[in-house]
Amino acid sequence: MDPATTARLLITCADRPGIVAAVSNFFYNHGANITALDQHSSDPEGGRFFMRLEFQTPHIDLPHAVLERAFQDMVAGRYAMEWHISYAAQLPRMAVLVSRHEHALLELLWRWSRGKLPAAFSMVISNHPDLRERVESFAIPFHHVAVTPDTKAEAEAEILGLLDGAADVVVLARYMQILSPDFVAAYPNRIINIHHSFLPAFAGADPYKRACERGVKLIGATAHYVTSELDEGPIIEQDVERVSHRFNADELRELGRDIERNVLARAVRWHLENRVIVDGNKTVVFA
Repeated sequence: MDPATTARLLITCADRPGIVAAVSNFFYNHGANITALDQHSSDPEGGRFFMRLEFQTPHIDLPHAVLERAFQDMVAGRYAMEWHISYAAQLPRMAVLVSRHEHALLELLWRWSRGKLPAAFSMVISNHPDLRERVESFAIPFHHVAVTPDTKAEAEAEILGLLDGAADVVVLARYMQILSPDFVAAYPNRIINIHHSFLPAFAGADPYKRACERGVKLIGATAHYVTSELDEGPIIEQDVERVSHRFNADELRELGRDIERNVLARAVRWHLENRVIVDGNKTVVFA
């Protein structure tokens, strides 16, 4: 679909008859062509209803702001909907935080440079200077903000200052710092993190070495939204690979990083394409 003419609607509300008809008729009556529609109900009786609708705008008879007010008055208000319309031509601004591990960051940069991540890539921020040259080779601004236990609050304030007005979504591409609750509160359900899927087992340093010593048979990765509770946010995407006694720690680490970068890239793309609805501590993902 042409991004210049594509819009997306996300809806959450109590499930009841007539929602799909009301939404579809509204957009039909205003000249929109619906090109994709996904829906889910948590329960046919008394459940929550979720919808993602994609439509084309060239023949809509109202300006965007007027269309949105009319939708609230004629449909959303009647069904007590939580809803949001976004326009694909208005690219979300994306910033990435990273430490020294480069695999997840480079996957995002590579996909973005080939038009596979619909975002305006605003900057990369790191607590180490190691990846500056790699990042700047993509013509992306790189900012080094050192973090120590004594300067953590000042560093977060500096990072938030850099992000202010420049980021709609923040991606932690192996950023090895725990964000404070105040930082997380500035971007609710807009910070995406990636980590290995051994948690709560093998938390801390070098999980692949300890997983190898334990003889694991599955390794994987999890991408989730960040909340004030460490690694407890709503999960967007996961994947696993089967391994055996033949894998040493380095081979597990290499395979794990490959899973991490692909899981993170999928989660980020789905967020940018408005395919994710947060429902409490879960997500509905129309991928």
